[in-house]
Amino acid sequence: NFTLDLLLIVLLLSVVCLGVSSQQITDSQRLFSIAVNRVTHLHLLAQRLFSDFESSLQTEEQRQLNKIFLQDFCNSDYIISPIDKHETQRSSVLKLLSISYRLVESWEFPSRSLSGGSSLRNQISPRLSELKTGILLLIRANQDEAENYPDSDALQHAPYGNYYQSLGGNESLRQTYELLACFKKDMHKVETYLTVAKCRLSPEANCTL
Repeated sequence: NFTLDLLLIVLLLSVVCLGVSSQQITDSQRLFSIAVNRVTHLHLLAQRLFSDFESSLQTEEQRQLNKIFLQDFCNSDYIISPIDKHETQRSSVLKLLSISYRLVESWEFPSRSLSGGSSLRNQISPRLSELKTGILLLIRANQDEAENYPDSDALQHAPYGNYYQSLGGNESLRQTYELLACFKKDMHKVETYLTVAKCRLSPEANCTL
């Protein structure tokens, strides 16, 4: 029966396509898990470096530096990103990945100037490089959306806040505080964006922040 044979062929193709799709989702979930683990570790390193530096300051120094930082800008402020958790949840997976890529790449040079123990600081640059590579793989795996993944050669970053500018008598202290605070802030952003994007692969999951 021709009709029955046709139905069987369609059913077989559907099963094959479902299997391929399921494999792609499984691979993406694995890559996402690795990326989330890496950025979580980087965020913990950032918190540790910032806490260690803060503990070395006098109370008044902490207060003044925190006041200055709240009025200043991080390099990430030049990278368009969701303004709150609601916009984050509405953003596409590819958009969250692209923003994460830009944030991570923007730290490749400044991360070399982070202060703190050498054992902690020496872990950061290679981990940023690994994370950037992983995010790029995820971006390429999600190219079905009508957006372009970022070209690392095409990205241009503004100077890191006031990092290259003269900051007066406490220039070194302020630079260090600003750099560590921004690094912690940006790693938290990337951790949030990758966690939400990963959650999207599980339709039954609650991705509420």
